[in-house]
Amino acid sequence: MKPEYIILLIVAYFAVLLCISFITGKAADNKTFFKANNSSPWYLVAFGMIGASLSGVTFISVPGWVEGQSMSYFQMVLGYVVGYAVIGLVLLPLYYRLNLTSIYTYLEDRYGKNAYKTGASFFLLSRTIGAAFRLFLVANVLQIILFDSYGVPFWVTVTITILLIWLYTFKGGIKTIVWTDTLQTLFMLVAVGVCIYTISDEMEISNIFTYVADSELSKTFFFDDPSAGNYFWKRFLAGAFIAIVMTGLDQDMMQKNLTCRNLKDAQKNMFWFTIVLVIVNFFFLALGVLLTDYAQQNGIDAHKDQLFPIIATKGTLGLATAIFFLLGLIAAAYSSADSALTSLTTSFSIDILEIDKKKDPKTQEHIRKKTHILFSCILIATILIFKYFISDESVIAKIFTFANYTYGPLLGLYAFGLFTKIKVKDTMVPFICLASPILSYGANNIALASFGFDFGFSLLILNGLITFAGLYLFKKQETNTTQIKRGGSH
Repeated sequence: MKPEYIILLIVAYFAVLLCISFITGKAADNKTFFKANNSSPWYLVAFGMIGASLSGVTFISVPGWVEGQSMSYFQMVLGYVVGYAVIGLVLLPLYYRLNLTSIYTYLEDRYGKNAYKTGASFFLLSRTIGAAFRLFLVANVLQIILFDSYGVPFWVTVTITILLIWLYTFKGGIKTIVWTDTLQTLFMLVAVGVCIYTISDEMEISNIFTYVADSELSKTFFFDDPSAGNYFWKRFLAGAFIAIVMTGLDQDMMQKNLTCRNLKDAQKNMFWFTIVLVIVNFFFLALGVLLTDYAQQNGIDAHKDQLFPIIATKGTLGLATAIFFLLGLIAAAYSSADSALTSLTTSFSIDILEIDKKKDPKTQEHIRKKTHILFSCILIATILIFKYFISDESVIAKIFTFANYTYGPLLGLYAFGLFTKIKVKDTMVPFICLASPILSYGANNIALASFGFDFGFSLLILNGLITFAGLYLFKKQETNTTQIKRGGSH
């Protein structure tokens, strides 16, 4: 595919996003940027969240995972269903009842200011790294298929990518994103459908479902070895908890839910989002089976994250497939990164800088705009660091591995807060949350070295349990007066 076609496609795509930004950003203020004035239709939020959840990582890494992991990833997807049910039935009612803009405000009410700042800080770290991983993957692909041919350095590619996102989100924020994510999700799903059709036609496959079912790569469930990382219950439980923390305890994803008109609409959003997401992930895995077989049959040396991009853009599938692949890739990149940039801006502005306590609306807006620029620069710097230190492991595996450590403390904080009424020494919460990932890392290494047991992605659960135990260990002691009153009541 000629580089000129790629540039034309990017320019046209970006022009559409700018038009949407212009329309949705009219008369926008901080309330519009943070919560879209609580006016978003639930079905648009649900559809747009699919693209944000999948991102460029799913678009590229999940098909590339099939060669080495078969379809074992679907075990995690089934776990997601349980996690999303918890979000819809437990977390969303809490957030709407408290009328939250940042979901981490709950931690201040439950524990105190130190816990609040700690929870928000862990989100900022988690989302910054996660968003940078996703953008790194897409920027790397664009570098290979386009910018290298013009001699453009990688740092310029990354800067342009972030700048484009900043341009169409700086005014309307989450209101703009609800609409752009809907469009981008549509483009991404159409791209996957076209790629599946063209590759199955090239391989003369009459029934895709039968072909995938008969393939050795279609093995989904692994019950044989409990110590293996792909053991069913590890993946299933990890999927459930990853969904809870990476969606339900994540300002990025919940900010979209909180733009719905009411709790009922937000719950409908989660219900339909879950169903569609399971189906879409299955098709990504089926595409991985087709791509792996196609590469082997045609002698194409492409593996993991390079499998889909190389076959789609440099194989024999035609110009239309290359165009739709790039369209889907760009859509996946922007649908994930734009909401990440907005949620990072929201969390830092409200949770760290506390702009909601500033009386002057103009001062609030000025701080928010500066924060938006700050996190754009942070994302650029983080991606460039990844460029020189990332290994050849699939990016999706890196994201989940990192989430095990950064989201574990959030899991423990919310679980302890929701399921107990015990008071905790707020000053100790930061130390507990910092110690938990370190202890989890050590426990995993000991288990692996001593027993050959790999926690895998279920390390998140261990991390959360350690945080939970630490909070209990540093609970506030009851006063003698309270004990006497309780004793006298019997």
